[in-house]
Amino acid sequence: MDLIRHSARTLVADLRSGAVSALELIDALEARIAAVDGAVNALPTLCLDRARNHVRALEAKPAPERGILCGLPVAIKDLSDVAGVRSTHGSSIFADAVPESSAHVVERLEASGGVVYAKTNTPEFGAGGNTFNDVFGATLNPWDTRLSAAGSSGGSAVALATGMAWLAHGSDMGGSLRNPASFNGIVGMRPAPGRVPGGPSANPYATLGVQGPMARDVDDLALFFDAMCGFDAREPLSLAAPASSFADAAARRERPLRVAYSADLGITPVDPEIADLCRKAAAQFEAMGVAVEEAHPDFTDAHSVFQTLRAHDFAVSMSDLLRDHRDLLKPEIVWNIEKGQALSALDLGRAERARGVMVARATAFFETFDLLLTPATIVAPYPVDQRYVADCAGVTFETYIDWLGIAYAITNVSLPALSLPCGFTASGLPVGVQMVGRPRGEAALLSAAGVLEDALALRHLPIDPKIGGV
Repeated sequence: MDLIRHSARTLVADLRSGAVSALELIDALEARIAAVDGAVNALPTLCLDRARNHVRALEAKPAPERGILCGLPVAIKDLSDVAGVRSTHGSSIFADAVPESSAHVVERLEASGGVVYAKTNTPEFGAGGNTFNDVFGATLNPWDTRLSAAGSSGGSAVALATGMAWLAHGSDMGGSLRNPASFNGIVGMRPAPGRVPGGPSANPYATLGVQGPMARDVDDLALFFDAMCGFDAREPLSLAAPASSFADAAARRERPLRVAYSADLGITPVDPEIADLCRKAAAQFEAMGVAVEEAHPDFTDAHSVFQTLRAHDFAVSMSDLLRDHRDLLKPEIVWNIEKGQALSALDLGRAERARGVMVARATAFFETFDLLLTPATIVAPYPVDQRYVADCAGVTFETYIDWLGIAYAITNVSLPALSLPCGFTASGLPVGVQMVGRPRGEAALLSAAGVLEDALALRHLPIDPKIGGV
């Protein structure tokens, strides 16, 4: 079988046994990228020589000392710096930047035996749910190259779907791991804040944005999550890795006892076809004898809270860029920074208090339910030349991020959540169901996701890009 079709966990086992070498894997990726990336533009920056040098150094060690990933190649989202590799953040401001040091998550992955071979495309500074920028252009959806790959981890999701990656790193503030996972038919998980190192950061106490794993299936995702996790003394909110691995938790396949399903969390319109597919996915649990009912926590104020706290994050991290490079920032980012700069202490206090109330409601909700299921996105993939979703089900949105509410409501309350492929629209486009777990409950979430993935039996990757949907 072609190496690109193997699972990440199979290849790690083969690397440990010597059945395959990491150099062979890099060769396979190089050939696959040459064959398909021209159609989708997911991996604009390659660092194959660096990867091969890393492999040679890693293979000088005994296999047990090569880390969890044992030399498996991994792709890194272009929002995170990789030492010695062009790292643009999707911005013309940094179009030619080559950092001397790597982001903490990249250091962690390399220490875990991951070999970085490519940077994945992202929107400018990760802003917006559509992966395009002025440096590299747009990343296209492989299920129909006329459509958006979503964002902001769109390049990572497309690389996975097309066999140009076995594991790909992403990040998530308003759904940036979950939205592209849904649009491309892969699995992406937003963990609890502190699970994965996120620095260096201008705002190390911020909890909206996190780093996380993307993969083709739940077991590969859990493996990658193990490689990412762990305490980092440089980060004040950092959590220690659990005693038992997330890969073992996923393999246990433990069913939840009580599941809630909500099509809209009470805060957003949803395309009826998307809601129906996700409701049918929830019914898979019911068929197993699990209690399933329609319910959700009270997410009143979710939009205003997220908009305020996100704007504050933008002002903290990018006010200098607005001052010095306003003409090189896309208008949505200018709007977000200026919104943050205009906030008063009273505005921030109101948002934080409202967020605290939502957290209390969500925590109480999960005293009754083990799992909450919703659509991961409220629409199917849309035309790539459309900057964002402006309306849904007859509702017109006020801002360019309102359509992401079903994801960022969960961000607000710091719950772990993943997008799992759950079906296809009538036109053959993938749809993901969002699975939300208890506070810091990634182990149980991954276990339940494995149960649902097995029941849905939708494994179909990698695919060749469908040019114009054909």
